[in-house]
Amino acid sequence: MTLRKIRPATALSRAELIGSALLAGSGLLIGSALLVGCQNDSGRQPASVPKSSSVPHGYVEGAEETAEQQPRLVLADAGTGEAGVLDLITEDITPLKRTEGVRGLITDGRFAYLRTDGATHAVDTGSWKVDHGDHVHYYRAGIRDVGPIGTADAARVHSDQAVTAVSSAEGAGELFDRKRLESGTVPRGRALSGAGGGGAIVPYKEHLLVASAGAGRDTVEIRDRDGARVTTLVEPCAEAQGEAFTRRGVVFGCADGALLVSEDKGTFGAEKIAYGEDVSASDRAVDFRHRAGSTTLAARSGDDGVWILDVTDRAWTRIRTGPVVAANTAGEGAPLLALGEDGALTAYDIATGKRTVRKELLTKGATSSAASAVIEVDTTRAYINDAAAKKVYEIDYNDRLRLARTFPLGFAPTYMVETGR
Repeated sequence: MTLRKIRPATALSRAELIGSALLAGSGLLIGSALLVGCQNDSGRQPASVPKSSSVPHGYVEGAEETAEQQPRLVLADAGTGEAGVLDLITEDITPLKRTEGVRGLITDGRFAYLRTDGATHAVDTGSWKVDHGDHVHYYRAGIRDVGPIGTADAARVHSDQAVTAVSSAEGAGELFDRKRLESGTVPRGRALSGAGGGGAIVPYKEHLLVASAGAGRDTVEIRDRDGARVTTLVEPCAEAQGEAFTRRGVVFGCADGALLVSEDKGTFGAEKIAYGEDVSASDRAVDFRHRAGSTTLAARSGDDGVWILDVTDRAWTRIRTGPVVAANTAGEGAPLLALGEDGALTAYDIATGKRTVRKELLTKGATSSAASAVIEVDTTRAYINDAAAKKVYEIDYNDRLRLARTFPLGFAPTYMVETGR
């Protein structure tokens, strides 16, 4: 593939000069990476390499601890099976093994899982964080292909430092030893019995939250890491669908709103955040999107709106956006970002619901590109994949949707997830 470097005709900043030095040696760090061309306006700093004669707090063998997030985008082409990992710090892209028949891509924050009809393929993106509550450690390491893992149809994957939980749309659940997975080998999975109806399995506070889904199912169980039931939460969650991890706890989407599950000194509790009105099944929030850890969640609502769930205030707000294919928000004063079926990106003030700015973004006339697009957000930028143009766009959502960088690729990024957050 042919990749070009595009830069504005301005003097390079200190960050860009350091980044260029990293690019020159990136082959030693990542391997057979291909340089991706882009406008460098990210405002991100490259990783630093601390030197110490003693083993520091948070040391992880084989990884470099950094002062800030090391975000990477995993991209996959549904047509050709080509895939790659784009490092947003160094601007390198590492090609991955071609995966024929890829039809989905999910992540648990560090690993990306490429879904096919016959298997789920795990890739260690080498970028992650460890949250200790009062402080956070960020790490970067090499990217490596791990291989097929567990359930063929992995609909959801959630992890903590000890266990990775995989659940399928059919209801099967498997647990995997996280440490062995991080070492580069796929451990034998342990079946989790009683995970009914395709509900999510979420590791949380050294336990597992198991939500039942489907008609007639309305329980969320607390289990230990071996899968044994500890208790069942009193507050029900009928037809559970959609989940999100926040600083306040784990949120599950329910038929009548959301269920917030939290823990205090070993005791688990649940609180219903009701819609406050009758909401049809088609208008429910079932796919939450948010900045990692944020307490403001976005979810599409039917054909013409987006739900905003403020977990801190326990409040729902529905913003009329018109038809959208993707929505997300960084929360805490940031706008709602909504991508329309026409490929235009629109920002809304969450407090007022009013549109603040609109930007033509995706390739015009490429409806398939808009249909597969997603919006990934972090603390300063948003990323949107344009399959028809074979590009990824970086948007400064705090500067009237300014196009900060464009990443041209040699394949169509039908699917995209962000890791390292």
